[in-house]
Amino acid sequence: MTLTKAHIAKAIHDRLHFTNDRSAQLVESLLEITKKTLENGEDVLISKFGKFCVKDKRGRRGKNPRTGRDMMLGERRVVTFRCSGRLRDRVNGEG
Repeated sequence: MTLTKAHIAKAIHDRLHFTNDRSAQLVESLLEITKKTLENGEDVLISKFGKFCVKDKRGRRGKNPRTGRDMMLGERRVVTFRCSGRLRDRVNGEG
């Protein structure tokens, strides 16, 4: 099962007894803050969870998968995620 915003809002509602609307607003606010921070090129560090980083990628040669022709891929920014050691241990059943 994939965790969705609705699932997170429901979990907040169940654990903290916020209204459904308030829980959804809380999730949306958190995600908006995260998006704005990443748009500004800043990293987002969530202790004991992980770090979202913005990285600049240089342009490079690539191939069009449909035609097989060579093409240039432009410079771009990508978001990467690096999980914390604690999260990695929990995912692997060690924590």
